[in-house]
Amino acid sequence: MNTINNWIKSDYWRFAFFVTIAVALVVMIRLALDAGYSGDEDFHIKHAKAVYDFYATGGKDSAAVVVKEEELWNLPHYGQTIDNIAYVIHRWFGIEDLVTVRHITNVIFGWTLLLFGGLIAVRVSGKWRTSLIVALLLFLSPRLLGHTFNNIKDNGLAVAMFFGLYAIIVFIQDLPRVRVRSMVMLVLSIGFAIAIRIGGLLLIPYLGLFAFVYFLKTYSFKGIFKAETNKIFGKMVFYGVLASLLGYGLALLLWPYGLISPIKHTIETFKAQSHFFVGIRQLFEGSLQWSDHLPAYYTPKYILMTIPIAVIIGLLLFFIFQKRDFKNWFWNFVIFFSFFFPVFWIVYTNANVYGGWRHALFSYPPMVVAAGMGFNQLIEWVEDLKRSVKGESARKVLGVFHVATLLLPPILLIPPLKHIIKNHPYEYVYFNELAGGVNKAYGNYELDYYYHSSREICEWVLDNAEQPEDSNEKIKVVSWHPVSLAHYFRKDTTRFSTGFVRWYEKGNSDWDYAVFTITGMAPEQLTNSAIFPPPNTVYTVKVDDVPIAIVLKRQDKSDFIGYQYKQKQQWDSAVVYLTRAIELDPTNEAAHVNLIESYFQLQQLDSAKIYIDKLVAMLPKYEPGNYFLAHYYLANNQHDKALDLTKKIINDNLKFSAAYHLQFQIFVQKNDLKSAEKSMIALMKSEQFDQQAMQQLLSLYKAQGIDDRNAYRKIYRLLAKTYENLGKKDIAQQYRDALKQL
Repeated sequence: MNTINNWIKSDYWRFAFFVTIAVALVVMIRLALDAGYSGDEDFHIKHAKAVYDFYATGGKDSAAVVVKEEELWNLPHYGQTIDNIAYVIHRWFGIEDLVTVRHITNVIFGWTLLLFGGLIAVRVSGKWRTSLIVALLLFLSPRLLGHTFNNIKDNGLAVAMFFGLYAIIVFIQDLPRVRVRSMVMLVLSIGFAIAIRIGGLLLIPYLGLFAFVYFLKTYSFKGIFKAETNKIFGKMVFYGVLASLLGYGLALLLWPYGLISPIKHTIETFKAQSHFFVGIRQLFEGSLQWSDHLPAYYTPKYILMTIPIAVIIGLLLFFIFQKRDFKNWFWNFVIFFSFFFPVFWIVYTNANVYGGWRHALFSYPPMVVAAGMGFNQLIEWVEDLKRSVKGESARKVLGVFHVATLLLPPILLIPPLKHIIKNHPYEYVYFNELAGGVNKAYGNYELDYYYHSSREICEWVLDNAEQPEDSNEKIKVVSWHPVSLAHYFRKDTTRFSTGFVRWYEKGNSDWDYAVFTITGMAPEQLTNSAIFPPPNTVYTVKVDDVPIAIVLKRQDKSDFIGYQYKQKQQWDSAVVYLTRAIELDPTNEAAHVNLIESYFQLQQLDSAKIYIDKLVAMLPKYEPGNYFLAHYYLANNQHDKALDLTKKIINDNLKFSAAYHLQFQIFVQKNDLKSAEKSMIALMKSEQFDQQAMQQLLSLYKAQGIDDRNAYRKIYRLLAKTYENLGKKDIAQQYRDALKQL
C-alpha cells in the first residue's frame, strides 16, 4: 500500500493518466458492443478467411494472393493484420459472432492510441500532465472514437504508425546507445504497420529523417566525418537499416501477397494504393462530387470541421509558444512533421480520398499530442508568471488564471462529450461548433458514410416488420448495402429475404421494407422537408435533429408492376400503374422516370413534359430528369435549350456519359463538328469513354474523309494523351501499344 501511495505522490499527473486510460478502456469496449456493420467489413472478413486458409494449407489455398482487377478485388494488397487476428480468435475459440469479435479487437487496439499518446507526450514534453491532456483529447474526439469501434483498416494503420512514432522517439532518445528494447519496438512497429497497409512503409523514411536531423542537431553535419562521432553516425545508420529490414521481413511473414513475391508485389501494391482509381460520389459543400475530382483542400477542411475545438485551440497554442519552447524545437518538429506531412501530401498530390478524412486518420494522434503540448505550454507560462510576480494580489489573480488554464481543456471538451452521450453509437457523425454542428452539415456533407446506422434500422425491421396480409411469402427487405442485411438477418431467414436496390431505383424492385443510410443522396432532396423523408417512412435514426438512416414500408406495388409492364414494352398498362404510384406517393422518383419514358415511347410528349417538370422541380440536379427534358426540347427542335441542359447535366455530374452522347448528337445536327469532337474528348477526360463514343468519333472522322485505320489511330492517340495527363500511365501505355498494332 505504501508503495502505491508513494507512486501516486511522486507524480499525481502520472497516476491520473493511467487511471484515465484504464477507465477509457472499459468504456470504449462497452461502447464498441453497440457498433454497426461498417461499409468495408464484408470485404475484410472474406479476405481474413482467405488469409487464414492460406496459412492453414501452407499456401495451397491461394485465394489470398489473387488480385482480380475485373472485380476490383484488391484485398491481397492489404496485410490487414488486425482483421486477421480477429478472425483467428473467432476460429480458434469458436465464437460465432465474428463481427463483435472484430469490433472488440479493433477498439482494444484503438485504445492503445491513448496509451502511446501519453507515453509520447511525456517523452517529448517531460510532463505527465501533458499525457493526461492528450489522453482526454483523444478519448473525447468523436470521429476517432467512432472509428475505433469498427473501422479496422484506418484505425489499424493509425495505431501502427503511432506505435512506430513512439518507437522512433525511444530509439533516438537512447542514442548513442542502441538498446534491445528500442530495436524490438522498431522492428515490431515497422512490421506491424506494413502488415496492415503498405503505407506503413512511411515509418522507414520517418526513422531516417528524424534520426538524421537529431544527429545534425547534436553533432552538426561535420560530425559525420569526425573520428569521435562518425562511429555514432555509422551505428545509427546500421541499426536503423537493420530495424527497417527486419521489420519489412516481419511484415512479409504476415502478408501473403508480399510473402510470395517480396519485391514485385510490394512495388505493385505501393503503386496501386498510391493511385486509387475508383471514384465514389460524395456530398461535399452542398453538392454531389466525385472523389477523384474533389478539391485539393477536401481533407484539411474536413479535419478542421470535425475535430474538437479543444484540439484546434491546443494546436494554435502549440504554434504560439514555439519561441518560448524553442529549446525543445527538435521534438516539436518531430510531432509537427508527423501530422503535417501526410495531410500536405494528400493536398499536394490531390489524392483520391473520400469518406471524410479517415484515410488520413493516422495523422490525427500526433496532431493531438501537439495540442496537448500547446495546453501544457500555456499552463507552464502562467506558472512562470505566478512565480515571477511579487505582489500577493497579483499572485492570487494568476492563481485563478492557473486554475482556469488547468480547467480549459476539459471545459472545451464538454460539447464533444455531450455529442458522444447523446448520439451513441454514432459518435463519428460529428461536426464541431465552427462548422455549425451536425444540423448545419446535414445536406452539405456526408454524415453516416460508413453505414454505422445499418444495425439499428435492421434491428428495427427484425422487431417490427409485419407479414403482408394473405401472404405466406418471406418479408422482402432491401438496401443499397446488402451485406449488412445479410449479417443482421442471418438468423431469421425463414421470415426474411434480403436484396439490393439503389435509392433512386427502389420503385423498380419487389420489396416490403427498404432500409437506407442517408449517403449519396441529392442534397436538394434531403433539405426539402416536403419530400424527405418520404411519406412511407416508418422509422428514422437521427443524430441531433437530422436523419442519418430511414426505414420505408411499402404501401403499394403499383410502381413495381408499372416497371414490369414497361420492361415488357406494354406502355399503356405501364402508364396506368405508374400514374397510380405517383398519386399515392408524389416523391416516387423511379415511377416518374418510368412514366416519362413510357409517354415518350407512346409519342405523348406533352404528357411526358408534365411529369418531367414535376421530377425536375423535386430534384433540380437529378440527371435523368434533366436528360428527359433535353430530349423533349430536341424533339421540339429547340436545340439550344437541349444543348444547355446537357452542359448543366455534365456540370452537375461529369461522369453521366449519356449527356455527352446527346451533346455530340446535337452538335452534329448543328454541323458543329469541332464542338462534337470536343464533347467526346471531354468524355475521355471524365474516364467514361465507351464503345458508343468510339463509334461516334469514328463516324465523325470518316465524315471528314479520314479512313478507318487513321481514325482509330487518332482516337488512340487522344486516349493515350488523356490518360497520360490524368496520371494513369499504365492505361496510356496500353493505348500506345495498340497504336503500334495499327
